[in-house]
Amino acid sequence: MKSRSTSAEIEQAAEAHAPVTGTRPEGARDEKEAARRVQEMFSRIAPRYDLLNHLLSFSFDRPWRSRTARRFEHILARGDARVLDLCCGTGDLTFALERAADRAVRKGQGERDKERGASVFGSDFAPPMLELAQRKARRSNRRAIFLATDALALPFADASFDLVTAAFGFRNLANYKRGLQEIWRVLRPAGETGILEFSEPRGRVIAPMYRFYFESILPRVGGTISGNSGAYSYLPASVAQFPGPEELGDWMKRAGFADVQYERWMFGIVVLHRGRK
Repeated sequence: MKSRSTSAEIEQAAEAHAPVTGTRPEGARDEKEAARRVQEMFSRIAPRYDLLNHLLSFSFDRPWRSRTARRFEHILARGDARVLDLCCGTGDLTFALERAADRAVRKGQGERDKERGASVFGSDFAPPMLELAQRKARRSNRRAIFLATDALALPFADASFDLVTAAFGFRNLANYKRGLQEIWRVLRPAGETGILEFSEPRGRVIAPMYRFYFESILPRVGGTISGNSGAYSYLPASVAQFPGPEELGDWMKRAGFADVQYERWMFGIVVLHRGRK
């Protein structure tokens, strides 16, 4: 005699086959709970976040962010431009954007004068991350402004920014499509977006090495140093769940972006996705 499936089992099976809409940390049943768990997770690991970013990426995260910023120097050089760095964490990409703006102004002017490049804002919904970003800004005499915001419900008027970026944070949104819609909404006409994210590389040699490191080494090292094993088990799971560049590109087009393109870096371990409003 066949046993009847419980409603919980049916619901779990449906969730397992449902299309990916956003990140889902283990145990999160809906978008609201997923967002809360991500916020709590990153708030807890904030004190060790920078150390582990550099250690676990072998410090490649620094040039990745710098290269991303350089791709948008044509916007950053403009003194009237406004730039928003979403899911900014402790501000590493925010500061890279500001440095690129300074470089772009120097290139155009020949000598540094009183003119500055774009105004850069960083936003995140984990207060401990923002506190660290603000401390780093004061230490380095940076002028970036940091704000506590929800990337899925940004407190900005339509057409407020010329560039919106995100580095290794977009993947943590509870609803990717709504995140793209919010980016599109706050961009000015002809404004651009740049989303830098981890991806699963291809290739018979690189792919198995990457999976072994991401699934076996990284969670152990990250968990030991941060004291939060769950956060560093979540990382490889979230990357595996995240849409590939082709699929994310399709979503960007549906959200209204034009000139959608992507660049694979480091054997495809990271991908920069770009689009224009």
